[in-house]
Amino acid sequence: MDLIQIRGVKKTYKNGVTALYDLNLDIKKGDFVFVIGSTGCGKSTLIKMLYREEKPDKGSIVIGGKNVVKLRNNKVYKLRRQIGVVFQDFKLLPKLTVYENVAFALEIFGLPKNEIYSKVIKVLDLVGLKNKAKHYPTQLSGGEQQRVAIARAIVNGPKLLICDEPTGNLDENTSMEIMNVLEEINKLGTTIIMVTHDREIVDKLKKRTILLDSGRILKDYEKGTYKHEGIKNN
Repeated sequence: MDLIQIRGVKKTYKNGVTALYDLNLDIKKGDFVFVIGSTGCGKSTLIKMLYREEKPDKGSIVIGGKNVVKLRNNKVYKLRRQIGVVFQDFKLLPKLTVYENVAFALEIFGLPKNEIYSKVIKVLDLVGLKNKAKHYPTQLSGGEQQRVAIARAIVNGPKLLICDEPTGNLDENTSMEIMNVLEEINKLGTTIIMVTHDREIVDKLKKRTILLDSGRILKDYEKGTYKHEGIKNN
């Protein structure tokens, strides 16, 4: 079953740059998909459209049966409850503990404290940080901070997790630790779309790999690596 159906999507910015040309893409529920390509190929525009930070000039983006392009602005929050987003730079609140950073994502929905506690401890355990719930971000390594960011993104049980260069600031070993966490989350049923430039990760994990080039899908491999023809030079 397709979770995401993108049809005929085009996006041109006010400066005249066209980021996406007539893009068509299907992503099944439970997939783990890498999106790769050189800078300016349209990766960021694509993922921003999935959580409605950007809107296309034309085309449709259907997630879970709903065309998010047609969502009213005051209904976008409902979409974002179903989508977790992890960024390269963590975006943790420095004055809050690990527990509080993750709980914050639930408190804005007004959930009772006992339910919040149960969900937060569960995801911290999943990412291997249950024993650091009372630590502050400055007391954590970069990899640990990214795991907190992942826990925050999945604590509400999203259908879709979007990762924008989540290992971009991490060393090779720490990057693979993060990928192990993401694979566990994927095994639990969450669909993951990950933008990355990390050749090692793409080559090792051999997931579905979509190569964007100048706003178009150049290649779509079921089990892609950078070593494939057409990917190796990006």
